[in-house]
Amino acid sequence: MAEWNTMVGTDLEMAASWLRKGEIVAIPTETVYGLAANGMDDNAVRRIFAAKNRPFFNPLILHIADSSWVDRLASDFPEKARKLAGELWPGPLTMVLPKKPVVSDLVTAGHDTVAIRVPGHLLTVELIQLLDFPLAAPSANPFGYLSPTTAQHVLKLLDGKLPYILDGGACEIGVESTIISFADKQARILRYGGVPVEQIEDLIGPVLPPFTDQEGPLLAPGMMKSHYAPRKKLYFGNIENMISAHHLDRSRVGILSFSKPYADIPADHQIVLSLQGDLEAAANGLFHALHELDDMQVQVILAEEFPNEQLGLAINDRLRRAASPR
Repeated sequence: MAEWNTMVGTDLEMAASWLRKGEIVAIPTETVYGLAANGMDDNAVRRIFAAKNRPFFNPLILHIADSSWVDRLASDFPEKARKLAGELWPGPLTMVLPKKPVVSDLVTAGHDTVAIRVPGHLLTVELIQLLDFPLAAPSANPFGYLSPTTAQHVLKLLDGKLPYILDGGACEIGVESTIISFADKQARILRYGGVPVEQIEDLIGPVLPPFTDQEGPLLAPGMMKSHYAPRKKLYFGNIENMISAHHLDRSRVGILSFSKPYADIPADHQIVLSLQGDLEAAANGLFHALHELDDMQVQVILAEEFPNEQLGLAINDRLRRAASPR
C-alpha cells in the first residue's frame, strides 16, 4: 500500500478527486470520522480494509446523499424503514435492508443485506452530491481501536495511509450510528448508537433488542464482542469495586466517569463527561476522553457504567466492548 504525505483540509473538490481515482479519504460525519472509498469499486473498498487492517467478514456501511438513493442499492424498502428515513435522515441511523445484486459482496461481507445511511454532516453530504456513487465508510481508525471524532485523531492514527482528510471539525454526536435491521421483515436493533431506541419506537412501535454475543450473524459493523478499545487495559463497571478486585494503585489509574469525580485519585487522571448528568454531552465526549486517557501516564483505565437508557445504552455498549478480552 502506498505511503502518503497525508493532507488535512476542507477542499471538497480535492476529496472528490481522490475518491474518483479509487483512493481512500477520511470524511467527517456527525457520529465519528469515516474512512471512505467508492462503495461500488471493489479495488477502492479493499484499500479501506488494508488501511484499517480490518477483517473482510466485517461488513461496511454505504453512505448516501438522500433517501432517493436507497432504491439503487436495496431490493426492498419497507414502510417502517421509509418512515424512519423520513423522520431521522440525515442523521445517526443506519438501516440494514435486502440488497440488490449491484452491491458488492465485499461491502456486505457476503450477506444478502446492505447497511445504508444518510450522514448528518453537511460537508460530507455535499461531497457525496459531487459523486455518482455511495461511499463505503467505516470509522477512520485501525480496526478495533477507539473511533476518531476529530481530523487530528485520524491523522494521529492513519498518517501516511491515505492522501486526504476532509476536516469538518469535531463530531457533533460522538458515537457511531444506531443500526436497525429490516432483513427479516421485523425491525431489530443491531447496535445502539446516536439515535435512542426510545425515539425509534415512538415512530414505528416496538423493535427487537440486539442479538446477544452468541446469537445471529455479523450483519453490520460494531457487533464484535471486542471493539472500540484503547491500547491500555480498560475495566468497566463500579469504580470502587474494580479498584478493590484488581488491587489497583489509585495513583496509577485513569478514570472515566459520568457526572462526578472520585476521591483519592489524582484529579488530572480523571475525566468527567458531564457534571450536569447530560447523556448527550457524555456521548459527544466519550471517544475524545478515551483518546486522552490512553495517552496519559496511567496503567489502566476504569470506566463506570452509565444510566442504561437513551444514549447511555450506546455509551455502555462501547465501553463494554472496549473492556472485552481481545
